Amino acid sequence: MDKQTKGAWVIHHGRKISGDQRGASDYSAIDLAAKAASLLVRLAESKQADLNKSQVIAAARIGGLNPKTELQACLTQLQDRRVIDVAADGSVSVIGVTGRTALGHASDLFDENEPQPFELASIGLAELASSSPVGVKAASEYIGDTYKLTKNDTSDFLGQAYGIGFVDAEGEGDERLLFNGNLFRRNTAEKTKKVLDSLTPAEQASLQQFEQLLKVKGAVVATHAKKMLGAPLLSKLQAAAVFDINVVSNEAGEHAFMTSPGAFHKFTSPLIDDAFDHAKALVSALSYGMSQSTPVRGRIWGVELILAKLLRGEAVGPAPAIGSDYRALEFERVVQITRTGNGYFTMRLLKMEVGQIALQVLKGGDAAAAALEVLPSAGMSGYTPPEAARTDFRTKKQGPQSKSQMRTLLSAVRGGGSL
Repeated sequence: MDKQTKGAWVIHHGRKISGDQRGASDYSAIDLAAKAASLLVRLAESKQADLNKSQVIAAARIGGLNPKTELQACLTQLQDRRVIDVAADGSVSVIGVTGRTALGHASDLFDENEPQPFELASIGLAELASSSPVGVKAASEYIGDTYKLTKNDTSDFLGQAYGIGFVDAEGEGDERLLFNGNLFRRNTAEKTKKVLDSLTPAEQASLQQFEQLLKVKGAVVATHAKKMLGAPLLSKLQAAAVFDINVVSNEAGEHAFMTSPGAFHKFTSPLIDDAFDHAKALVSALSYGMSQSTPVRGRIWGVELILAKLLRGEAVGPAPAIGSDYRALEFERVVQITRTGNGYFTMRLLKMEVGQIALQVLKGGDAAAAALEVLPSAGMSGYTPPEAARTDFRTKKQGPQSKSQMRTLLSAVRGGGSL
């Protein structure tokens, strides 16, 4: 397991145990590493940053840290790693940090805090359950053998694991199935396992070939996926929610693209992070421009160069297609579209995190770095994300308790007020 994946699981597990006093005590290495790494992200910028004491305390409060009891421990961890420097007056200087380097720090912080065997097991189990749903008996054997836990200790650990939420569980007793609920949705996990177990060697070979293509491309036109996999196999995989189908609309109609659930939601809940839906919409629109759009409309080439330009804050275009292919993202203020005349448009990216997620996926990576931030929730319009057909509601992120608290916190974040 690479450091970024391990660090993302540390952050994921840290969120699950936050607010659970017993969990934070039993999984103390995970708890401290996750809190310190999350604080680092809130303090840092792409380049070196300097924050005064009130801004540091505000960052702690926004991240749910107690400034009196937890902040200093996290700052000490980060200072020991030489990623920050704390002055006598409480101000902090932070080196430039990206999401991926922060995940690497989370992994290192976890290792340096002498994790217990069951903490290591929680990381291994989460990764195992993300590959495919696994029976509790097979999971017990894997955990016991790999992390040298007794049968009773393994049983106690597994009970904690799905009680805290490191993995999801369905069923009872020896029939219980453990899975990653962000990839294999509840009520479909058992079906997914049965479908994957039922594939013939030829189907498994076709699936592996398609997964490799998806890893390289990030998104594949649904019609091409059908040709590659065959209609019967594709139907089975769709029914088992092995892949996501995303639909983007423009004046030429609706266009479907296949993406991997793990590329967006392996480490974080798809019900609260609409930035992932925005990134899916951007991936689908760019994929349409690469594979379907005509040269007259403005066919996209060098998508990584285009995204890199957007991430630098520059405009792309002009092209006629920009005025219609990105309307859903324009409505959500993810992009700003400007008419230049004669039916041509240019586009700027307003929400950089969306572009960063999209770039990782289109380059064949995943969105692990985005697991560090629970991004604000907002509705989506003009784009049909995969989760829309699976749920009738969205979990809302709770904001500050009062307008007074909000004003105080905002003033502190800007460095002009006290807490």
